[in-house]
Amino acid sequence: MEIKHNRAEKQFEYTEGDQTGYLKYSIYRQKNLAITHTKVPESMKGKGIGSALAKHAFDYAKEHNKMVMVYCPFVSKFLKKNPQFRNQLNPEYHPSSTMRKKK
Repeated sequence: MEIKHNRAEKQFEYTEGDQTGYLKYSIYRQKNLAITHTKVPESMKGKGIGSALAKHAFDYAKEHNKMVMVYCPFVSKFLKKNPQFRNQLNPEYHPSSTMRKKK
């Protein structure tokens, strides 16, 4: 699965035919990747595309020494199923520090 980084739109994208799924972000105070929205077209749902976009965003943040801030409900659910990424959340700014706790 090839995920592209669209820097102009501040999003990671996966395209299949004429459909594109994406994860939008913003950079906050230069050290944080704030994930704001994930959108996967109906025709692409159930294929793990949203999760792949989320994983890509966390990998990108790690490679660029950025902490992650999550404001997207989908990525919040992703973190519950993928606790290995919780240590990348910025506790100083994160709206829900309970996501950082391991269960």
